[in-house]
Amino acid sequence: MTAMPAKGHRAIALSLALTLLAACGGYAPARVVEPRLSEAPAPRGAALLRSVMLRGHNDARGALGLAPLAWDDSLADAARDYAGEMARTGRFAHAEQPQGMGRQGENLWMGTRDAYRYDEMLGHWLAERRDYVNLPTPGFSRTGRWQDVSHYSEIVWRGARRIGCAVASDRRNDFLVCRYSPPGNVVGETAY
Repeated sequence: MTAMPAKGHRAIALSLALTLLAACGGYAPARVVEPRLSEAPAPRGAALLRSVMLRGHNDARGALGLAPLAWDDSLADAARDYAGEMARTGRFAHAEQPQGMGRQGENLWMGTRDAYRYDEMLGHWLAERRDYVNLPTPGFSRTGRWQDVSHYSEIVWRGARRIGCAVASDRRNDFLVCRYSPPGNVVGETAY
């Protein structure tokens, strides 16, 4: 039997991850609904989003001794397209993506329009750290539910190198999408 190239193993691992996630009934992220602390709209802007997301992600990675992520405009464009689609359709669910090399990791967040600062949005994902244990995917949650920690594990996935994020809004909600490359949450592997 000939050895399979590393890329082949990665594609198989990604395929297994998707199969497992589908078998678990898929995953629709929970909508964030919390009381507003202020009537003033939260600050917005592409430069601020980039700065906050890079700093927050890289602080979490740095605490674990992981390499920082670099901003990728093509990932941000893909995130913007999908955030806009969710805002247009009102469908809050992970994007359908192709298997293989073009696949991107994805974190989603939704909450009341203009109510949350970017660091608060990211903070919901980072708070999952409390239930995360660095065991092979999908057994990496103290709660027994991989969905409870999969945003955090995507952020600290050791193989991730690039990130791009965007926010789009409808009349009621903000939709944050962050895309990662290479993607994390590979079945059978640990984040770091």
